[in-house]
Amino acid sequence: MKETIESLIGKRILILDGAMGTMIQRHDLEEFDFREGAFENHHKPLKGNNDLLSITRPEIIKDIHRKYFIAGADIVETNTFSGTSIAQADYDLESAVYDINFSSAKIAKEVAQEFTDKPRFVAGSIGPTNRTASISPDVNDPGYRAVSFDDLVAAYKEQISALIEGGVDILLVETVFDTLNAKAALYAIQEVFDEEKVNLPIMVSGTITDQSGRTLTGQTTEAFLISLSHMPLLSIGLNCALGANLMRPYLQILNQTSPFNVSAHPNAGLPNEFGEYDETPEMMADQIEVFLKEGLVNIIGGCCGTTPEHISEIAERAKKYNPRKIS
Repeated sequence: MKETIESLIGKRILILDGAMGTMIQRHDLEEFDFREGAFENHHKPLKGNNDLLSITRPEIIKDIHRKYFIAGADIVETNTFSGTSIAQADYDLESAVYDINFSSAKIAKEVAQEFTDKPRFVAGSIGPTNRTASISPDVNDPGYRAVSFDDLVAAYKEQISALIEGGVDILLVETVFDTLNAKAALYAIQEVFDEEKVNLPIMVSGTITDQSGRTLTGQTTEAFLISLSHMPLLSIGLNCALGANLMRPYLQILNQTSPFNVSAHPNAGLPNEFGEYDETPEMMADQIEVFLKEGLVNIIGGCCGTTPEHISEIAERAKKYNPRKIS
């Protein structure tokens, strides 16, 4: 019988993959790459809409997943960070949402099934969208909202259904800067579960936007945890924004307070003046090893600027340590 992620997570630290965007940038893609075979006649520029590559350049996305699995990842994330109708509206591609998510899940699952040495899992990446339900985008109208809770639920349901149909093993609500958006995603997940009679493990990962230790909408780490603790989560954690060394204090808070497993996938440091990330695999792994020693995490991976080389180094370090124990 194939081991479940719930049984494995108590036995060893699980490895999440690294950045998708960083790896895509290595290919120096042009506009044509985002159009071929599906969107040649689309009226808006599409370069940079990386989710489309699961349809137009699936071999590139498969190769990225494969490289992360070879590096030691137990879990890879689907190429669907912007896979909602709300995010795709910037490109007038709301109609492509199902295909983006279904195709992304399908190709990630196909690569996972190539590996038989240990269980491999696919997490459906559910990004925060490019709108916030808690803050007005207009400083002159603080009561205005660019999106409603119901709008978010509808968009997330469409994405979640396609991810599940494509074969994901886990749902990952990630890079949460607004907990109300995350609540909409979790509400949508529960509705889809009820309607489709399915049940998958759920991961949630928030992002601390600066060294104040708060999310964009002002919540502390503990408040973020409490706000979402009504859901039966596989894990809660932090990703993006901060490098590993700056993330550690907030992981310590989750370690002390979370009734769930804890995850972390930090950036490879903070971006330099060119928007690039300078931390080498060894530098990043040295910092991450500190919280491995402290027993702060159950799942560890990388976000912006990380590569299979980073994940390989992190995976090797993680072998030496036990996962966090839920008290």
